[in-house]
Amino acid sequence: MGLLTIGAFARAAGLSPKALRLYDGLGLLRPASVDPVSGYRWYSPAQLDRARLIGELRRVGMPLVRIQRVCGLPGPEAAAEIFAYWREVEADIAARGRLVAFLVEQLSGKDTAMTRMIHAARADRGLVRELNQDAAYAGPHLLAVADGFGPRGHQASVAAIEAVKLLDSTTTDPLGVLAEAFRAAGAAIRGLEDGGTTLTAMLWSESRLGVVHVGDSRAYLLREGELFQLTDDHVEGTAVPATLVKALNRKPAEPDLLVRDTQDGDRYLLCSDGLYTAVPAGELSAELRAAATPADAVTTLVNLANRHGGPDNIACVVADVAA
Repeated sequence: MGLLTIGAFARAAGLSPKALRLYDGLGLLRPASVDPVSGYRWYSPAQLDRARLIGELRRVGMPLVRIQRVCGLPGPEAAAEIFAYWREVEADIAARGRLVAFLVEQLSGKDTAMTRMIHAARADRGLVRELNQDAAYAGPHLLAVADGFGPRGHQASVAAIEAVKLLDSTTTDPLGVLAEAFRAAGAAIRGLEDGGTTLTAMLWSESRLGVVHVGDSRAYLLREGELFQLTDDHVEGTAVPATLVKALNRKPAEPDLLVRDTQDGDRYLLCSDGLYTAVPAGELSAELRAAATPADAVTTLVNLANRHGGPDNIACVVADVAA
């Protein structure tokens, strides 16, 4: 079969010529041939599958930048990326639903005085590593960071976060459900032969905070101006990076579990070693105290790690307890 005009190709793909011109301009879908005089575009029937994929991803709301990434991946990895995107959409919809419920209750005149957690999260590639294998999540009840390692480290960190993210609507028995979620994360990762991850997560229930931890990511508490490290690093030796002795990978691992009481004004920081090994402790503490909001804090701390050379990926979550 010969080449198709842009109109015929658009009809066959279920797209518009305008969309095809946009995808051409972005490098997503180049024509097979362009007339050097008129500039008219011609397409090959072999390009229909890619065109239809782009159109379907646009219909589910995926941004064009992310579609470019999906189209550059082999089949199984592209499928995993699409699934990860949709889980993010579901989490965003759930978060919006909780916010709507809160606003409806507030505007209805009902008593909404309660302790809440104001939060922000960011994961950054840093300045040296080619890929970002860190993942971070912050929601109304759950905070989590994961630092992947090995060829499939990114998949491991995302799988760990996805497993614990399901707890974000849970507000009872934080230690019990965290332990169960940790086992689910371990089961998801044991199928990855060449990848693993650390995991540090907090589940908040009014005045109590449960923590599950394995690896060398960290949880800190800033209370009344003083910074405390809540977790112990599961490493041996003093080299940077240190040797992990416990993580989520093919071998089962028992996590550290702890529970703490929260206070109004507490600020919590969860981070991967890409932050605390790059930024001196005094500087980290000072910037965490000075930041006006969690969003300001994560931006400042990630930028600070990069100003110190950004030798590793950086995952950072900051949350404030407020009445």
